[in-house]
Amino acid sequence: MATVSMTVNGKSVSADVEPRTLLVEFIRQNLHLTGTHVGCDTSQCGACVVHVDGRSVKSCTMLAMQADGAAVTTVEGLATNGKMHPIQKAFNEHHGLQCGFCTPGMLMSAIDLIKRHPNPSEETIRHELEGNICRCTGYQNIVKAVKAAAQEMGG
Repeated sequence: MATVSMTVNGKSVSADVEPRTLLVEFIRQNLHLTGTHVGCDTSQCGACVVHVDGRSVKSCTMLAMQADGAAVTTVEGLATNGKMHPIQKAFNEHHGLQCGFCTPGMLMSAIDLIKRHPNPSEETIRHELEGNICRCTGYQNIVKAVKAAAQEMGG
């Protein structure tokens, strides 16, 4: 067992884990934050995307030990004081979700995308979200939601 410590959604956390524990497992099983989904176990779907030190990471491809000392944000950490993050609000208003399974990963990836491309084109949005799979094929509304969120976030 190894001890890992990190800040998750603004709270310091620490736990003993097996060295092979994936970050997604640590988040879901140790911290009971189940908004981060496990979809494929092969890093193909993007349902497990979280932010580690401000950057999007597929948490099924990273060991919890690799996040030791890092600041991790999950989908549960987006809203502040009961107010939805602009990306959450845009997905809601533009019907950017259907079944909701891909939504946490899409939200986290979209925030990172908007940080790097404050005024993204439709082509940029589609390219940047390639690593996130929506099995309901809600991509058109997801693109609209990301574009709207970018405008609200100052793009």
